[in-house]
Amino acid sequence: MAAGGDHGSPDSYRSPLASRYASPEMCFVFSDRYKFRTWRQLWLWLAEAEQTLGLPITDEQIQEMKSNLDNIDFKMAAEEEKRLRHDVMAHVHTFGHCCPKAAGIIHLGATSCYVGDNTGLILSSGVITAHCSLRLPGSDNSVSISQLARVISRLADFAKERASLPTLGFTHFQPAQLTTVGKRCCLWIQDLCMDLQNLKRVRDDLRFRGVKGTTGTQASFLQLFEGDDHKVEQLDKMVTDKAGFKRAFIITGQTYTRKVDIEVLSVLASLGASVHKICTDIRLLANLKEMEEPFEKQQIGSSAMPYKRNPMRSERCCSLARHLMTLVMDPLQTASVQWFERTLDDSANRRICLAEAFLTADTILNTLQNISEGLVVYPKVIERRIRQELPFMATENIIMAMVKAGGSRQDCHEKIRVLSQQAASVVKQEGGDNDLIERIQADAYFSPIHSQLDRLLDPSSFTGRASQQVQRFLEEEVYPLLKPYESVMKVKAELCL
Repeated sequence: MAAGGDHGSPDSYRSPLASRYASPEMCFVFSDRYKFRTWRQLWLWLAEAEQTLGLPITDEQIQEMKSNLDNIDFKMAAEEEKRLRHDVMAHVHTFGHCCPKAAGIIHLGATSCYVGDNTGLILSSGVITAHCSLRLPGSDNSVSISQLARVISRLADFAKERASLPTLGFTHFQPAQLTTVGKRCCLWIQDLCMDLQNLKRVRDDLRFRGVKGTTGTQASFLQLFEGDDHKVEQLDKMVTDKAGFKRAFIITGQTYTRKVDIEVLSVLASLGASVHKICTDIRLLANLKEMEEPFEKQQIGSSAMPYKRNPMRSERCCSLARHLMTLVMDPLQTASVQWFERTLDDSANRRICLAEAFLTADTILNTLQNISEGLVVYPKVIERRIRQELPFMATENIIMAMVKAGGSRQDCHEKIRVLSQQAASVVKQEGGDNDLIERIQADAYFSPIHSQLDRLLDPSSFTGRASQQVQRFLEEEVYPLLKPYESVMKVKAELCL
C-alpha cells in the first residue's frame, strides 16, 4: 500500500491471475478490503473478549468498533504506512481515527501477528459466503473444495456414460491393450479424489494462532489480567471460538509455525500435478482427434491458420499448474530460515506466494470444470484407431482358437508371425492400413476359425473388467465422497478470459 503504481491503470502492472484468470470471489478473498476488514473484526473480537473478562472496555467503545468495520479509509492508511513504515500500526491509527472513543483499546495487548497471522489462517480456510463477507471456517462451502467436488462430479458423469466405450490404451505413449474411455477418466478422478481428501484434511487441521503476544508467551495479556493465568487462557479460547476455529496452537513464537504454509501449499501443488496430468492427456487425445475440450462458435485457434482447434483451456491449465507446483518452494525455504521466535523475511514472500497459490488453484479448477462440462468424444475416430492396432493384439486369441480347432500352437505362431511382418510392412513402408485380418482370411490354413474372426476381434472382449471397475469405483468411492457437496453441484463454470 505504501508504494507501487496505480494498479487500476493500464500504465501499471497488474497480476494476470487477478486481471485475467481467477474468479471475482477468490480475488475478493485476497483483496485489501477483505484483509483489513478481517483485521478490524479480529480487533473487535479481542476487545469483546477482554471486556467480558473484566478489562475496562465500555459497550460504547465496542459498538463504535462494530459500526466502523467496513468504514476503511484506504488513502489515510496508505499515508500512515508511508509515514510509520508499519502496516499494522497504520491500520490501528486509521481504525482509531473513525473510532475516537475506542482508539485507546484497539490492539490492546496484541502484536502485529495477532491480526496478520490469524487473518492468514482465516483466508487459508478459503471460506466465503455468496456475498464474500467474513464467514466462520469449517463449512464445506470452501471455494477450492466446492470447485474440486464439482469437477469430480462432472468427470464422474462422463466416465459413467462411457464406461463401456473401448479405446486404445497407451503405455509409453505406444499402443497397448484396450481400455475404455470411462476407465481412463477414472484414473483422473482417482487423483482428484485424493486431492479433495487432502484439502479437507488440511482445512480441518488448521489451528488458530490465537492470542499469544510478541514471542508467544502471552506475557502482555498476563500483565493486563494482573497475573490471572486462567483469564489469559479464557481470552485465547474466546477469540478462537469467535473466529470459528475448533482449536488454537498451544505453542507459537511470534508467528504460527510456517510449516502450516508448507502443508497448505503442498496440497495445492499436488492438485496442480493432478490437473497437469489430466490436461496433458486431453491435449494428446486432441492431437489424436479422439477427444476435444469445448470450442466456441466464434473461437479462433490460430491467427495464421484458420482451421486450428487448439486445446487452449487445457494448455492454460498446464501452464498455471506448473506455476502452482513451484510455489511450494517458497514456504519450504521460509520455514527453514525462521530464526528463533521469528524473523521478518517471511512477510513479503508470504504476501505473494499464499495469495498466488489460491488464485492459481481457483483458476485451474474453474477452467478444468469448464472443460469437463463440455468434453467431446469422437467414437468413430477411436474405432478406426482400434481397427489399426487390434489385429496384432488379437493374435494370441487367434492362436488359442486354432489350437482348440486341432491346430499346432507352434505352426500357428509361425504363420501369424510371417503374416504380421507383412502387414506391418504395409503400414510402415507403404502408409497403408493394417491388413493382417484380410491376410488371415485369405490363408486356407486358418479356415477352421474364419467364422470366429468377428467374435475374436470384438473390441469389447479386450477391455477386461474396465466397465465393472468404473461402476464399482463410482459407487463405492466417488459418490460417497461427493455426497456432502450436493448443494453446490449445479454451479456452472464461467471463464474470465
